Amino acid sequence: MPSTTFRAPARRLAASAAATALAVAPALLATAGTAHATGGHGGRSSAVVLRTGLNVSLLNKTVNVPLTATLNEVQAPASAEKTALTVKLDGVDRGRPFSVLRADVATAKATVDEHKAEGYSNLAHAKVHIPGLPLLSLIEVGQVTSKAVCETGKRPVAESNVLGGVTVLGKKVTLSAGGTTEVKVPGVGEVRLDLSKTHTTSRTAAASALELKVSVNPLKLNVAEVEGTVTLAGATCETPAAAPSQKPPAKPADDVKPQGGAAEPIAKPAAKADLAETGGNSMTPYIAGGAIVLLVAGGGAVAVARRGRS
Repeated sequence: MPSTTFRAPARRLAASAAATALAVAPALLATAGTAHATGGHGGRSSAVVLRTGLNVSLLNKTVNVPLTATLNEVQAPASAEKTALTVKLDGVDRGRPFSVLRADVATAKATVDEHKAEGYSNLAHAKVHIPGLPLLSLIEVGQVTSKAVCETGKRPVAESNVLGGVTVLGKKVTLSAGGTTEVKVPGVGEVRLDLSKTHTTSRTAAASALELKVSVNPLKLNVAEVEGTVTLAGATCETPAAAPSQKPPAKPADDVKPQGGAAEPIAKPAAKADLAETGGNSMTPYIAGGAIVLLVAGGGAVAVARRGRS
């Protein structure tokens, strides 16, 4: 009777210990061998269809009203796109809403991922107005575009284009590539245009299709004197940082390479070979310690079973 009473628990204990060892060891090895990779970061981009920095003076400069407006300005890391066609301001034209720009197409888009940042803007069939000239547009353009691309491992690129005709203060003008064009209209004012301005560095790029420096005083009546700048179709970017290089896998130890001839029926070198393939780390001592504890527990269970039988 006593032998029957102790034999079953001892066998259960030994079986439990073996099962636990088989279940725990793979889990610990899997945890010890986990690795994570990270991508590039830090890229930026922006785009804008229209930006004004004007100062409107009324009543012989006794009242100054800043005319600061943007249309479809977007920025990334978060990719964004806007396509509004008009921008209006309140309180500039005798308290009434004033339309600064109208266009058939006005798109600004900014995107960033781990490899590339890109800004793009496109403006087509557009008219820009300023206070004091209700019937005469400051500038009319057929189409202007700008693009800035910053890609990891490549030099940034900035480009802009002016397509179709350009009319300034009612006069058709011919723009000089990369230079400045001056337009003067007697009794109205003057405008200086810079065409297709671009700038790049080792990590950044910026482009604008048209930049206007404005000085307007209609009929010299001081009803509305306007000075400042207007930018059409701008784009910028900054290159994302390169992803950190991954370390090459460690070479297996020399003592685990097969040496020719018949394989030795020794379990210990085989265990070393397995460890070299999976890669040892700070978890290895804990795995070994756990295995020893489980072996000791199994041995104790066998000893108890034998004493029970005797």
